[in-house]
Amino acid sequence: MAKPKLALIPATQGSKLYSVLPADGVGDFTFSRGSAATRINKDGLIETVASGVSRLNYPLIDGVVNGCPSHLLEPQSLNSQTNSEDLTVASSYPLGAVSISSNQAISPNGTLNADKLVESNTNGRHELYGKSLSFSGTTSVSFFAKAAERRYISVFAGGNPAVGGATFDVQDGLITLSSGGTTSNIEKYPNGWYKCSFTSTFSGTQNVYYCLRDNGNAVDVQTYQGDGTSGMYLWGFQTEIGQSYPTSYIPTSGSAVTRAAETANGSGDASTFNDSSGVLMAEISALVSDSTAKAITINQSSTNELGFYYYQSRIDAYVISGTSQFSTTFFLNPNTNNKISLKYKVNDFALWVNGVEVATGSSGTTPSGLNKLEFTDSFSNNFYGNIKQIQYFDSALTDAELQALTTI
Repeated sequence: MAKPKLALIPATQGSKLYSVLPADGVGDFTFSRGSAATRINKDGLIETVASGVSRLNYPLIDGVVNGCPSHLLEPQSLNSQTNSEDLTVASSYPLGAVSISSNQAISPNGTLNADKLVESNTNGRHELYGKSLSFSGTTSVSFFAKAAERRYISVFAGGNPAVGGATFDVQDGLITLSSGGTTSNIEKYPNGWYKCSFTSTFSGTQNVYYCLRDNGNAVDVQTYQGDGTSGMYLWGFQTEIGQSYPTSYIPTSGSAVTRAAETANGSGDASTFNDSSGVLMAEISALVSDSTAKAITINQSSTNELGFYYYQSRIDAYVISGTSQFSTTFFLNPNTNNKISLKYKVNDFALWVNGVEVATGSSGTTPSGLNKLEFTDSFSNNFYGNIKQIQYFDSALTDAELQALTTI
């Protein structure tokens, strides 16, 4: 196979996304994020990286790091829960027939700072309230839980599970029930921890309820006879108002915290790209399947641009030279790892996805003045997701080469 002119293979964190080709650094992407952020490191632990430093995020499969890291790009988000790791702060966490034992377990960040929620010895509701917040529309709630004597926990907002919530089994890693049109998820982390999350729609000023249960057969508060010692380990509480999916963990201590949006743009120059023919390849996954476009392009302007973007459950690819020369749509699961290649050449265009040619075009010209590769497009539709690799070839590849390049 031909050698790529530009290649990004995530290997180093820093102020840029560093491309291995070209060797002179022209292919490096300028990176920006105006705040700290967290990632999953090579040991499977949550780790904070400084403002302006890119993130290599390692994949977890069944609670174990499995595979090479990806560059992670995320939008801006706010954790409104003002003390994400300390359940003893009464203003953030009112209690109901429970108590808190501090620093009882090693948390997902590798330190002894996870608290234990312990039920009382009464016959009642054993629950914790998140800080009262003003909700407006879609909200994503996430937290980390580890089974102790109790394994079931129901979580919902506003005191009404019918509005939206879920019950989690944090021993077997299951969602036993969801309600109110909720989208819920449970993900295994190392050392018996699970990240539990749900997204639903709430309005008005209300609390998020975290309710211990002795079974998983409903989504609500449960009255049962506690023993005064049983409970569950909890850590990393996060409430993202206006966010349609849970993002990476945003630590807070005394006030709400915003993680700034990330951008990575400006790779290459006019000498990197061939206006006449080439191939753009990306191995990527989106963070969510929604109605925001998430673009990767090579461009000079909105009238000289080529690339593709995720939109809902599809990939849209296009080539523009003054006007549209090639445009196609292919339906897929954007949240899984996909290898996508766009070939462009005068009167010869093709889109390949995961080893299969899914669309072709036999008429059209190519853009002129191409001078940069970016995780966005001319309309600022930034790509948010995981990036395993980017390759650019300055000539059209054969079908056999494109099949090999995109086969998972």
